[in-house]
Order: sequence, then structure tokens, then C-alpha cells
Amino acid sequence: MLRVVRGFEELASPVLAQISSVGNISEAPQGEVLFREGAVPESLYLLLEGRVSLTGTAADASSAVIDILGPNSSFVLANALTGEPYQVGAEVVARSTVIRIPVTTIRTVVSEQPTAAMAMMRAISAELSAMTRQIVDLKVRIAAQRLGAYLLTLLEDPAAGTGQFRLPVNKGLLASWLGCRAENLSRAFVALRAYGVETHGSHVLLHDVARLRAYAGTALPDADAVSQGLAAGRAPVETILGDAFRLRPGRPRKD
Repeated sequence: MLRVVRGFEELASPVLAQISSVGNISEAPQGEVLFREGAVPESLYLLLEGRVSLTGTAADASSAVIDILGPNSSFVLANALTGEPYQVGAEVVARSTVIRIPVTTIRTVVSEQPTAAMAMMRAISAELSAMTRQIVDLKVRIAAQRLGAYLLTLLEDPAAGTGQFRLPVNKGLLASWLGCRAENLSRAFVALRAYGVETHGSHVLLHDVARLRAYAGTALPDADAVSQGLAAGRAPVETILGDAFRLRPGRPRKD
């Protein structure tokens, strides 16, 4: 289970055994708050199944969804390692399976194992890269393009010409995540009809993936990378293709 999470796949078996011996796996119902903004980390959370939202609050008490995490991911790793208070809160938005690992164990492993420290640094670097992509997306893409890029991450087979799936979160949460208002999200879905996107409630059909990909500005990922990810047991595809497709929108822009 631990090996499917970014950073942990690099750890030696004895190190994974040490971590797993103190880890606690549990089912988290929708609506459960894992931690609140400003709290001091006590556990490192690994999400195996389900969805978790990370939300930030402004000085005027307004809030925005910073990220919605999918299966096989860790979150706020830097805070868990440094002990700095969380700058976001985490809430389960779809029934989830979560592993909680005491931060003291992770810190001990990092301090004693240079290879583990480097693995965690690479995982943190990936989080920073994702935030950089978020800023770029918000500055250079309109809402419809950001939505199109996100829909492409939900395809089971990224090389397929068509696809269908259900949105894993409600549209209100999705709008906040994509950095737009609910009405802008509706207009974005309407705009994507010209690129083969059909919706019926939460059910989405993509009739022309290539055309949508060209509009959204996302490249088809390398087939070898996909095969390696599948062979390693990483699922779903949005985890395998995280670096290529993952979209982490934040503040609204004027679209």
C-alpha cells in the first residue's frame, strides 16, 4: 500500500516495515475533518481511496479549495516533516481509506536514512512543481481550458479516442477548485460542447479526446511511463499521470 504513494516507492523494505508497523489504516466518512488550518501536524496522511479537499481561508474569512486529492497520494508533507502549522484544512469529500503515520516516525526515518530524506525531498519538490503549474494555468488558461485539462485526467485510458465517467466531486466544489464561480463553470461546460464534451448531471462523455486535448493544451503522456505506472500498481490514472496532467487550480481569475 505504501509503495503506491509518491516518495514511498523509493524506500527500502526495512524502512517501509518500520513505517507500516506504526501506521493506522481507517475508513473516513464524507465530511470528516482530518485537520484544521493552523493546527500542528501530528500525523502524516496517505490517501489510498476516495477524495480529500484542502481548503485555505483568507483574512476576511472567505475560503477557497486549494486542491482535491485523489487515491495514492500524501498531502502537506512539508508540514509533517518540519512541524510547521498547517496553512490549509483537510476534509473528506468522498468516503476514503486513509493511512495515518505519526510524524515522529517519519522524522526519525528522514533523519537516520539519507535515501529516505532524498525521497521525501523529491516528493516535496513534486508538490512545489504542481503549485507552479497551478499559477501558470491560472495566468494563461481560461476556465474552459482548465476544466478540459481536468476532465482529461479522469480518463481510464488516456490514449483512447473517447471516454465516459462520473465527476468524483460535486460541481460546486469543482468550481472552487478550478478557480472560478459556479456560473463560470456552467459556461465552461457549455463552451466544451464544441470540443466533444457532453454532460448529464455528473455523468460526462468525451466524444473527441484528441480535439479536447488540443484545446486544453495537454500532451498525450509517454506510453512507457503509463505502462511502468500500471505495472507498479499505481491507480487511478490521474496518479500515474500526475506530472503530465494534474491541475491544481486556486484563486479565481476573471474569465
